[in-house]
Amino acid sequence: MRIVVDTNAFVAAGFKPASACARILAAVREGRATGGGALVLVWDDATRDETRRVLERIPRLGFAAVADLFREEARFAGETAPEYFVMVEDRADRRFAALASAADAVLVTSDAHLLGPAASLPCVVETPGAFARRVGL
Repeated sequence: MRIVVDTNAFVAAGFKPASACARILAAVREGRATGGGALVLVWDDATRDETRRVLERIPRLGFAAVADLFREEARFAGETAPEYFVMVEDRADRRFAALASAADAVLVTSDAHLLGPAASLPCVVETPGAFARRVGL
């Protein structure tokens, strides 16, 4: 199962090791099978760079702890067209919705800017808790 993980989930996992966010990232790291198959973190340069930028600004966190999750074989090289996601208020969040849509992946996020317009996005958007429950994590 292909997923795109928003930066807020990486932050939550770093501060709450028992959280749904942490369980999701652990399942990606371990290649653990879920109800929909092994979890694969799909990424592109824009989403990886945004994740790195956010994590490096938080003293207790850092990108090094999650860098291994960004596997080259899961890099999405196609077009994503975030400019078409104007229903997402925060421009920085548009790249995550665009990637999930282009890569046919589930977008995992706690961000209100992505959850609010979820019904009008061309991808599945779920909170970390809802996603973890659905796939049995």
